[in-house]
Amino acid sequence: MTSEKTSTSETPAGSPTTTVASPASPRWRTWWENIQILIIALILALLIRVFVAEPRYIPSDSMLPTLQIGDRLVVEKVSYRLRPPAFGEIVVFDPPQQLQVQGYTKDQAFIKRIIGQPGQTVQVKNGTVYVDRKPLQEPYIAAPPNYTLPPVTVPTGEFFVMGDNRNNSNDSHVWGFLPQQNIIGRAWLCFYPFKRVGLVPKA
Repeated sequence: MTSEKTSTSETPAGSPTTTVASPASPRWRTWWENIQILIIALILALLIRVFVAEPRYIPSDSMLPTLQIGDRLVVEKVSYRLRPPAFGEIVVFDPPQQLQVQGYTKDQAFIKRIIGQPGQTVQVKNGTVYVDRKPLQEPYIAAPPNYTLPPVTVPTGEFFVMGDNRNNSNDSHVWGFLPQQNIIGRAWLCFYPFKRVGLVPKA
């Protein structure tokens, strides 16, 4: 009776052995690590834009001569989580309801300077802006305002804002007060064009 031998190898002796690449090969690990880094970077960029800062550009001449058309700015969002906007700061904001009624979209941001804070009274007469009956010294404006505004008191939680180009600015003297919840942040740094790089000046 002939005994039957069982081989433990399926490859004949002397035959070349084919190696199958492991799914966890170095190349694939590198690709996966790069994808993870990209995802984390995108998430961080989104979080920074929402909560810390974001870039904006100036599309109009309403803030001349302080800000020029085409200036690129960094809008900083942290300060106003800790304190209210201060007099003279330049803020970027979503248009309030009064402007949306005029046809501006909710995300069509404006940029103006804080002139009146809650509880203060603002008035414009004889080419001068008055806050609580005191005339403002404003070397940053393009020209004195050529309009008048009777005394108005800023309500709680709102602000009176004006453009530095007083006679060509769609601001609070036209449409009223700015709710604080509409403020995105303060204009902090001009980063382009390069010849204008620097902090945005406060009044």
